[in-house]
Amino acid sequence: METSTRASIPFMLSLAAAVAFGGLVSADVFAQQQTVATKGRVTLYAPPAQERQATSLDDIANAQPMPLPTIDFMPIDAMEADIAPLSQGTPGFSAGSRGTGQKTPVTVPVETLLLDEEDAGIAPQEYGTANHPYTTARVDTSGNNVTQTYPFRAAGKLYFRDGASSFVCSASLIKRGVIVTAAHCVAKYGARRFYTNFQFVPAKYNTLAPYGTWTGALPAVMTAYFNGTDVCAAGAVGVVCRNDVAVIRLAPQSGRFPGTSTGWLGYGWNGFGFTPNNLALINQLGYPVSHDSGNIMQRTDSQGFVSSSLAGNTVWGGRQTGGSSGGPEVVNLGIRGALSTPLGSESDPNIVIGTTSWGYTNPAVKQQGASPFLSTNIVPLVNQVCAASNPACL
Repeated sequence: METSTRASIPFMLSLAAAVAFGGLVSADVFAQQQTVATKGRVTLYAPPAQERQATSLDDIANAQPMPLPTIDFMPIDAMEADIAPLSQGTPGFSAGSRGTGQKTPVTVPVETLLLDEEDAGIAPQEYGTANHPYTTARVDTSGNNVTQTYPFRAAGKLYFRDGASSFVCSASLIKRGVIVTAAHCVAKYGARRFYTNFQFVPAKYNTLAPYGTWTGALPAVMTAYFNGTDVCAAGAVGVVCRNDVAVIRLAPQSGRFPGTSTGWLGYGWNGFGFTPNNLALINQLGYPVSHDSGNIMQRTDSQGFVSSSLAGNTVWGGRQTGGSSGGPEVVNLGIRGALSTPLGSESDPNIVIGTTSWGYTNPAVKQQGASPFLSTNIVPLVNQVCAASNPACL
């Protein structure tokens, strides 16, 4: 089933008012009426041409972190976690690719410094009141060489607008020209409207965008999230849900997509990378504003588990905060060495199995969570933006 609707977004100026003030019409005004198409379980937004062409360095300089949705439940103690096996269907995955590494560097503004820099060294393993150990530290401990290597260069920052305000999340490439992020970085839960003016900056490091900036051409979320009918944990509607997952197809530049250079991560679904008891080693990438003011990529390593009481979300320990939303949770992160020993089960490298969705209101808890990647969300999302053998997906 396929339907199209036009949903209004309240902006500060109407089109008529903009014309009256000298005929200068902003990209926001053109996006007042959003063309939204519902295709089965997926809802897509087709930005107008003016929005796809609009780039503003001011949006990057003034962007605020998208607030990480939080809950004020009693945290799940990692020692007593509800990790009973959940049936999610047959696991599957789509492989990633390393890319050429060719750079097209541009200079972009640095976000306003909010906090003093942290020590550049590797942090010791720590934990919060949830007793969930983790390590969170910069991807780059000296300079920016690691961020510009695969698989890290496939992750980056996602800028967008909500009305007159600019926000930032994290995201990662899972096809040559398709990024995955959190749905709450793309649309407002239950409000039936998308945010606008999406810009993806892979491997951003302070003012350096080594692989350029890329405009979002076709965002997509699950219809249940868009309509506000998603399955969510009791007391956490719109926050801890099954489908806080979104993809965005990017616009090409001279026929090229960023993944040709950066490569892209794979993605897995239905418990790929998890043990039969739903445990996995999670490697989280993101740009939390609480670390280096969100200007340098951070990495968190922690054991994750699937919580039956939190809508099947994956939960791990960490201290990333606002700005990390939408960043990838990866299993088997890194480049495999030349081996003289057998591989373990589900060993395919650099597979995204979730995107950062939420944390706890109490910052002492040090836990975050993500909606599960399922054959009923990530697979149809990618299929819709990759329809008709789109070159962004080849």
